[in-house]
Amino acid sequence: MKEMLLLRHGETEWSKNGRHTGRTDLPLTPYGEAQAAALAPLVKGKTFDLVLVSPAQRARRTAESAGLTDYEVDADLWEWDYGGYEGITTPVIRQDRPGWYLWRDGVIPGDAEHPGESAEQVGARADRVIARARAAEGEVALVAHGHFLRVLAARWLGLAPEDGRFFRLDTGTYSRLGFEHAEPVLLSWNAPV
Repeated sequence: MKEMLLLRHGETEWSKNGRHTGRTDLPLTPYGEAQAAALAPLVKGKTFDLVLVSPAQRARRTAESAGLTDYEVDADLWEWDYGGYEGITTPVIRQDRPGWYLWRDGVIPGDAEHPGESAEQVGARADRVIARARAAEGEVALVAHGHFLRVLAARWLGLAPEDGRFFRLDTGTYSRLGFEHAEPVLLSWNAPV
Protein backbone atom coordinates (compact mmCIF):
# COMPACT_ATOMS: atom_id res chain seq x y z
CA MET A 1 0.00 0.00 0.00
CA LYS A 2 1.28 3.45 -0.88
CA GLU A 3 -1.13 5.71 0.97
CA MET A 4 -4.55 5.59 2.60
CA LEU A 5 -7.09 8.39 2.19
CA LEU A 6 -9.66 8.59 4.98
CA LEU A 7 -12.92 10.46 4.44
CA ARG A 8 -15.26 11.13 7.33
CA HIS A 9 -18.87 11.29 6.22
CA GLY A 10 -20.68 14.61 6.02
CA GLU A 11 -22.89 16.08 8.70
CA THR A 12 -26.08 14.38 9.92
CA GLU A 13 -28.69 15.83 12.27
CA TRP A 14 -27.24 13.81 15.14
CA SER A 15 -23.60 14.73 14.46
CA LYS A 16 -24.70 18.37 14.25
CA ASN A 17 -26.34 18.04 17.69
CA GLY A 18 -23.54 16.02 19.32
CA ARG A 19 -25.61 12.85 19.66
CA HIS A 20 -23.64 9.59 19.65
CA THR A 21 -24.45 8.01 16.31
CA GLY A 22 -23.19 4.47 16.06
CA ARG A 23 -25.50 2.12 14.22
CA THR A 24 -28.51 4.40 13.71
CA ASP A 25 -28.63 4.86 9.94
CA LEU A 26 -29.20 8.57 9.36
CA PRO A 27 -29.03 10.53 6.09
CA LEU A 28 -26.80 13.51 5.50
CA THR A 29 -28.16 16.99 6.11
CA PRO A 30 -28.09 19.43 3.15
CA TYR A 31 -24.85 20.80 4.63
CA GLY A 32 -23.52 17.24 4.91
CA GLU A 33 -24.36 16.69 1.23
CA ALA A 34 -22.35 19.82 0.36
CA GLN A 35 -19.44 18.61 2.51
CA ALA A 36 -19.47 15.26 0.72
CA ALA A 37 -19.51 16.88 -2.73
CA ALA A 38 -16.63 19.17 -1.71
CA LEU A 39 -14.44 16.06 -1.23
CA ALA A 40 -14.66 15.20 -4.95
CA PRO A 41 -11.52 17.12 -6.03
CA LEU A 42 -9.47 14.93 -3.68
CA VAL A 43 -10.32 11.77 -5.57
CA LYS A 44 -10.79 13.10 -9.11
CA GLY A 45 -8.30 11.49 -11.46
CA LYS A 46 -6.93 9.11 -8.81
CA THR A 47 -6.93 5.37 -9.14
CA PHE A 48 -7.53 3.44 -5.94
CA ASP A 49 -6.69 -0.24 -5.67
CA LEU A 50 -9.11 -0.62 -2.79
CA VAL A 51 -12.08 1.49 -1.70
CA LEU A 52 -13.91 0.39 1.45
CA VAL A 53 -17.03 2.10 2.77
CA SER A 54 -19.10 1.66 5.91
CA PRO A 55 -22.58 0.18 5.39
CA ALA A 56 -24.19 3.33 6.82
CA GLN A 57 -26.06 5.45 4.27
CA ARG A 58 -24.22 8.57 5.47
CA ALA A 59 -20.89 6.97 4.51
CA ARG A 60 -22.12 5.48 1.23
CA ARG A 61 -23.66 8.81 0.21
CA THR A 62 -20.42 10.62 1.07
CA ALA A 63 -18.40 8.15 -1.02
CA GLU A 64 -20.70 8.51 -4.01
CA SER A 65 -20.84 12.32 -3.80
CA ALA A 66 -17.05 12.42 -3.61
CA GLY A 67 -16.83 10.32 -6.78
CA LEU A 68 -15.94 6.98 -5.19
CA THR A 69 -18.62 4.92 -6.89
CA ASP A 70 -16.71 1.65 -7.28
CA TYR A 71 -16.44 0.57 -3.66
CA GLU A 72 -16.91 -2.40 -1.39
CA VAL A 73 -19.10 -2.14 1.69
CA ASP A 74 -17.19 -3.45 4.71
CA ALA A 75 -19.04 -3.97 8.00
CA ASP A 76 -15.77 -3.51 9.90
CA LEU A 77 -16.04 0.21 9.06
CA TRP A 78 -19.24 0.73 11.07
CA GLU A 79 -19.02 3.39 13.75
CA TRP A 80 -18.42 2.43 17.38
CA ASP A 81 -21.52 0.69 18.75
CA TYR A 82 -22.49 3.02 21.63
CA GLY A 83 -24.93 0.55 23.19
CA GLY A 84 -27.20 2.31 25.69
CA TYR A 85 -25.63 5.68 24.78
CA GLU A 86 -26.85 5.58 21.17
CA GLY A 87 -28.51 8.89 20.32
CA ILE A 88 -27.52 10.56 23.59
CA THR A 89 -25.22 13.56 24.00
CA THR A 90 -22.24 13.66 26.36
CA PRO A 91 -23.86 16.35 28.62
CA VAL A 92 -26.93 14.13 29.10
CA ILE A 93 -24.77 11.08 29.86
CA ARG A 94 -22.83 13.14 32.41
CA GLN A 95 -26.03 13.86 34.33
CA ASP A 96 -25.92 10.22 35.47
CA ARG A 97 -22.17 9.67 35.15
CA PRO A 98 -20.37 12.92 36.08
CA GLY A 99 -17.08 13.32 34.24
CA TRP A 100 -17.89 10.50 31.79
CA TYR A 101 -15.51 10.27 28.83
CA LEU A 102 -16.04 7.67 26.10
CA TRP A 103 -12.35 6.94 25.61
CA ARG A 104 -11.77 6.26 29.31
CA ASP A 105 -15.12 5.04 30.59
CA GLY A 106 -16.69 3.21 27.65
CA VAL A 107 -20.36 2.58 27.03
CA ILE A 108 -23.14 0.81 28.90
CA PRO A 109 -24.76 -2.24 27.31
CA GLY A 110 -27.73 -1.60 25.11
CA ASP A 111 -30.23 -4.00 23.63
CA ALA A 112 -29.72 -7.02 21.37
CA GLU A 113 -29.50 -4.76 18.31
CA HIS A 114 -27.01 -2.34 19.93
CA PRO A 115 -25.12 -4.29 22.62
CA GLY A 116 -22.25 -1.79 22.73
CA GLU A 117 -18.53 -2.19 22.08
CA SER A 118 -15.35 -1.65 24.02
CA ALA A 119 -12.44 0.32 22.58
CA GLU A 120 -10.60 -3.00 22.17
CA GLN A 121 -13.44 -4.41 20.04
CA VAL A 122 -13.40 -1.33 17.80
CA GLY A 123 -9.60 -1.66 17.63
CA ALA A 124 -9.89 -5.28 16.47
CA ARG A 125 -12.13 -4.15 13.61
CA ALA A 126 -9.67 -1.38 12.74
CA ASP A 127 -6.81 -3.89 12.71
CA ARG A 128 -8.69 -6.02 10.16
CA VAL A 129 -9.25 -2.98 7.93
CA ILE A 130 -5.57 -2.02 8.19
CA ALA A 131 -4.53 -5.56 7.22
CA ARG A 132 -6.74 -5.39 4.12
CA ALA A 133 -5.37 -1.96 3.22
CA ARG A 134 -1.75 -3.03 3.61
CA ALA A 135 -2.36 -5.96 1.26
CA ALA A 136 -3.32 -3.53 -1.54
CA GLU A 137 -0.57 -2.52 -3.95
CA GLY A 138 -1.53 1.09 -4.62
CA GLU A 139 -3.64 3.74 -2.97
CA VAL A 140 -6.54 2.93 -0.64
CA ALA A 141 -9.59 5.01 0.29
CA LEU A 142 -11.83 4.49 3.32
CA VAL A 143 -15.11 6.28 4.00
CA ALA A 144 -16.34 5.90 7.55
CA HIS A 145 -17.06 7.58 10.87
CA GLY A 146 -15.34 9.86 13.37
CA HIS A 147 -14.64 7.62 16.34
CA PHE A 148 -13.90 4.57 14.20
CA LEU A 149 -11.38 6.47 12.05
CA ARG A 150 -9.75 7.89 15.18
CA VAL A 151 -9.26 4.35 16.51
CA LEU A 152 -7.95 3.29 13.11
CA ALA A 153 -5.38 6.10 13.13
CA ALA A 154 -4.21 5.07 16.60
CA ARG A 155 -3.86 1.45 15.53
CA TRP A 156 -2.06 2.52 12.32
CA LEU A 157 0.55 4.18 14.51
CA GLY A 158 0.81 1.16 16.83
CA LEU A 159 -1.04 2.90 19.66
CA ALA A 160 -3.80 1.50 21.87
CA PRO A 161 -7.37 1.93 20.52
CA GLU A 162 -8.25 4.42 23.29
CA ASP A 163 -5.43 6.67 22.07
CA GLY A 164 -7.79 7.65 19.27
CA ARG A 165 -8.89 10.31 21.76
CA PHE A 166 -5.91 12.40 20.61
CA PHE A 167 -7.18 12.68 17.01
CA ARG A 168 -10.20 14.98 16.75
CA LEU A 169 -12.03 14.43 13.48
CA ASP A 170 -14.76 16.68 12.12
CA THR A 171 -17.48 15.77 9.60
CA GLY A 172 -16.70 16.17 5.91
CA THR A 173 -12.93 16.18 6.42
CA TYR A 174 -10.13 14.07 5.02
CA SER A 175 -6.96 12.60 6.45
CA ARG A 176 -4.07 10.68 4.93
CA LEU A 177 -2.04 7.83 6.38
CA GLY A 178 1.19 6.65 4.87
CA PHE A 179 4.80 5.85 5.52
CA GLU A 180 8.09 7.56 6.19
CA HIS A 181 11.13 5.31 5.83
CA ALA A 182 8.76 2.31 5.82
CA GLU A 183 7.26 3.33 9.20
CA PRO A 184 3.55 4.26 9.53
CA VAL A 185 2.85 7.99 9.94
CA LEU A 186 0.06 10.53 9.69
CA LEU A 187 0.53 12.52 6.49
CA SER A 188 -2.38 14.88 7.20
CA TRP A 189 -5.24 14.91 9.67
CA ASN A 190 -8.72 16.45 9.94
CA ALA A 191 -8.17 18.60 6.88
CA PRO A 192 -11.13 20.62 5.62
CA VAL A 193 -11.74 21.05 1.91
